[in-house]
Amino acid sequence: MTKRILILAVFLALLAATLWAWRESGFLPFAAKHPAAPQGGDFTLQSVKGPVSLHDFRGKVVLLYFGYTYCPDVCPTSLALIAQSLKQLPAEEARQAQVIFVSVDPERDTPQKLQEYGNFFYPGTLGVTGTPEEVAKVAKQYGVMYRKQPVTSAAGYVIDHSSYTYIIGRDGSLRSKVLHAAAPAEMVRAIRSALKP
Repeated sequence: MTKRILILAVFLALLAATLWAWRESGFLPFAAKHPAAPQGGDFTLQSVKGPVSLHDFRGKVVLLYFGYTYCPDVCPTSLALIAQSLKQLPAEEARQAQVIFVSVDPERDTPQKLQEYGNFFYPGTLGVTGTPEEVAKVAKQYGVMYRKQPVTSAAGYVIDHSSYTYIIGRDGSLRSKVLHAAAPAEMVRAIRSALKP
């Protein structure tokens, strides 16, 4: 029994050391550095038409997604899910929703590029970005994890990032989040729940 306790103690110590190292490296900014549930909140970033704030869309349900245009698979899958879900709604309900795509790759993603990329998936999608510091601040508000990883391809690097669609209510409050692998029906339920008074 004593041997088992000793093994468990060593395991827990190693686990704690690993988590501390990840925390210090920035690899787990949400889970380790920001253990509280994401609070959401207002923000202002740059679009192709100039500064855009979340409060500009009060009265609508906002589907907020963080990603980047060079993303090889996760972002296209998530944006396609958002588009598919909105197309399942009656036109009157869909008009009450706004998709905002926030780039976590401000070095490569211009507002113009984001706009074109977002509209490829769903017309009216608003692409926004800012300085690295501005993007990091908004990401922290929503508990978004992301980290640049070098690769040997021509792209130079990829960005590992968490992948949730954040559902913002008509009053600007964070209502729920939907994982990128969710079924469209789950996204539809989340949108309709947020549309309710």
